Amino acid sequence: MTPDREREFETALAALPRVRLASVRPTPLEPMPRLSAELGGPDIYIKRDDLTGLAFGGNKTRMLEFSLADALEQGAEVIVTGSAVQSNYCRQMSAACARLGLELHLVLRPVRGIDHEEVQGNHLLMRLLGAQVTAHGESCRGSHGRALADKADQLRAEGRKVYEPRTEETVDLDALAYAEAALEVVQQSRQRGIEPRFLYVAAHDTTQAGVVLGLKYLGSGIRVRGFTPVEGWPRRQEEMRRMALQGAGRIGLEVELSADDFDNEESFVGPGYGIPTEACLEAVRTTARTEGVLLDPVYTGKAMAALFAHVREGKLTKEDGPVVFLHTGGNPALFGYAGEVIE
Repeated sequence: MTPDREREFETALAALPRVRLASVRPTPLEPMPRLSAELGGPDIYIKRDDLTGLAFGGNKTRMLEFSLADALEQGAEVIVTGSAVQSNYCRQMSAACARLGLELHLVLRPVRGIDHEEVQGNHLLMRLLGAQVTAHGESCRGSHGRALADKADQLRAEGRKVYEPRTEETVDLDALAYAEAALEVVQQSRQRGIEPRFLYVAAHDTTQAGVVLGLKYLGSGIRVRGFTPVEGWPRRQEEMRRMALQGAGRIGLEVELSADDFDNEESFVGPGYGIPTEACLEAVRTTARTEGVLLDPVYTGKAMAALFAHVREGKLTKEDGPVVFLHTGGNPALFGYAGEVIE
């Protein structure tokens, strides 16, 4: 890892069109001494991407700086996207579109029975921020995807200029946002005088694709351990590799990556996406009560549960040196899971 490599990387990223949405960047890298002592393993540091600042923050804010710049360059006036009812992506997209004066249409799918009955957490914030929300009655991802396509087609038929983010051609923009986060981790670790061997993160696609790309290009020795919150996607490592290489090509970086560079497992998902496990809830409560840091029961709680388990099983020891936990946000979802979170 050399300063020249870092400068080359910064220059390549700076050439991308961008809208400024994050009010905190770089996000802090902070020690977690009480949680570290509680677990009895290596020193834990937390990368606070929950503090990016847009509508309670989170990892999607970085991504939207690039993807919405692309939308504006294409002359878009309407954004169409959607995900689960408690989607962090849709919440931050709602805030970004409000700030940029873009009309936003969201199609939201339920995950739990209560999603049909209450508007809480991220869902509440989306509506408050002015998103036009369509409730999709089924949890099936296939029918949800068709509903999204129908919404976009309807608006185009009305003569609207529609932009759909995260298509196969543009999803690498989201990955590049997290390649930049990897650069921050490298620089902040050096400033703190630590040499982490592992970085733990809740990730399914673009976040880990970008972090691995950034660390690999910079020659860092940090190994990313990712934990998907979504069950049943066996080719996700290959998809991450494709996204990372597409992003590298977009900004002219030469880097070699294989699927083996993407350590990502689904053993902490539990019964399914958006359904908290007992280990997840323990991690959420313990982190809150030792460090005053809030995790969510869908993403970061499950990744922290993995870190807890790895310490207890001896897979992560004091000899491994400091470990970084990348907090990707999601805190508003806590309000939609109050019955599960509170003992």
